[in-house]
Amino acid sequence: MSQRMQQGQPMIIMGEDAQRVKDKDAQEYNIQAARAVSEAVRSTLGPKGMDKMLVDSMGDVTITNDGVTILQEMDIDNPTAEMIVEVAETQEDEAGDGTTTAVAIAGELLKNAEDLLEQDIHPTAIIKGFHLASQEARSAVNEVAESVEPSDSEVLQKVAETSMTGKSSELNKELLARLVVDTVEAVTVEADDGSYVVDLANVNIETQTGRSTSESELLEGAVIDKDPVQDDMPTAFDAADVLLLDEPIEIEETDVDTQVNVESPDQLQQFLDQEEKQLREKVQKIVDSGADVVFCQKGIDDMAQHYLAKEGILAVRRTKKSDLAFLRDVVGAGVVSDLDTVTAADLGTASIGRDDDDELFYVEGLDDESHGVTLLLRGSTDHVVDEIERGVQDALDVVSTTVSDGRVVSGGGAIEVEVARRLRSYAGSVGGREQLAVEAFADALELVPRVLAENAGLDSIDTLVEIREAHEDDETHAGLNVFTSKVENTFDAGVVEPAHAKEQALSSATEAANLVLKIDDIIAADELSTSGDGDEGGAPGGGGMGGMGGMGGMGGAM
Repeated sequence: MSQRMQQGQPMIIMGEDAQRVKDKDAQEYNIQAARAVSEAVRSTLGPKGMDKMLVDSMGDVTITNDGVTILQEMDIDNPTAEMIVEVAETQEDEAGDGTTTAVAIAGELLKNAEDLLEQDIHPTAIIKGFHLASQEARSAVNEVAESVEPSDSEVLQKVAETSMTGKSSELNKELLARLVVDTVEAVTVEADDGSYVVDLANVNIETQTGRSTSESELLEGAVIDKDPVQDDMPTAFDAADVLLLDEPIEIEETDVDTQVNVESPDQLQQFLDQEEKQLREKVQKIVDSGADVVFCQKGIDDMAQHYLAKEGILAVRRTKKSDLAFLRDVVGAGVVSDLDTVTAADLGTASIGRDDDDELFYVEGLDDESHGVTLLLRGSTDHVVDEIERGVQDALDVVSTTVSDGRVVSGGGAIEVEVARRLRSYAGSVGGREQLAVEAFADALELVPRVLAENAGLDSIDTLVEIREAHEDDETHAGLNVFTSKVENTFDAGVVEPAHAKEQALSSATEAANLVLKIDDIIAADELSTSGDGDEGGAPGGGGMGGMGGMGGMGGAM
């Protein structure tokens, strides 16, 4: 409880259960919480990184080494830790990959900042130094980056393979990387100013279990995992008029509950005849529009199914809303909400085929303006195909980012060590105590090659020293190839990453670290626990500021 003395009497300004942590204690508390998040995902970094198993309260299991997925699934209940989770989310949104790198660098920046705070260096000086270092680092990334053209499918495939390496998709990464590059090329258009725009909204990802991942394929148009409402309906059309409907083909229910007394069988038959008439009218409106195929988001009455089959119309019910939206672009049709207004102008055109073994409809638009492709991913089990989908989604994001940005850098820690080397040279030109913060920033970047080596079972110090020596000899692309356990030109070895992802990771990590360092006072409305071992990355737990559920809030093995 915080008090102020006024005219000899204490003035209460906070509740009895409130607690306050100030100055160095607050900084230590925040840094511990942030580092705990970083420590949780560090072991997943790189091709040799380990996976995490996350089990939620319903018993659903997620097995992944995708940084943002791990952090989003964990039950984190600490405001400072949540700021670090935002780093991963921002990285995912802006670059599509590099989430673990961004979070790991943020945690290392705060660890190094803690050492500077113990040397009585003011947080303001550290924040300024980190800001200057971040600007210089992003400039260095741009200088080192290599240009890549959208037509350079070889480099783009290396970018995709690098993104998928270390994930479940790695076993078939050559096939999947080729599919990813082909997918991005299919939805890339050149803008008027000469730049390239990739519209991933025109890409639909479908998954299917029970088949080998090597059978995954890229298909023009849409894939609908549904059955016709009746087996005797036609399932193949060379050129079909397609109706997309989000109104049920059923009897409309009244808005209020009513009771009707039936005094004779004739009266009951009149009600049944009236319902049948309404269904006939609905089906007739579909017939009059000229539709050959109906994809309906809602239900279709059994009687309506019978009439549609008699008219030779293919009908699919309970089509997912997302599938309906994708079909709209593929077939060039509008989504109809009222059958009373449907006309031929609302229909689209497509060729439709059916794979009875896979129980899939293949829908390919015939209009010149129709667009959209489907990436059909297959896997043996749900867990396998889910992780493959996450890996392919990341690869799609990084390849599309590379096409739009036009720059790539060497992976394997090469870019981090090169930028760190340049930062140390730059630090000499920075006056005051900010120079120490710039050097601390450089040290934090070298966490990446150290963790890559650790996760590959190599000596991290020896590896870092060897990479540093190579860069001192102007081997800009020298990094760790974890598959050969050697320091070599990782660009030539095919370890290639988007430059934009690295720049975004530097920016996000710096902003998060500076935000944490700027806090010197925590006022909690409830009890605040500051337990936890900072050296082990333990998070403050419990209390009104919230612990992090032991970092395993999903019940997962962290």
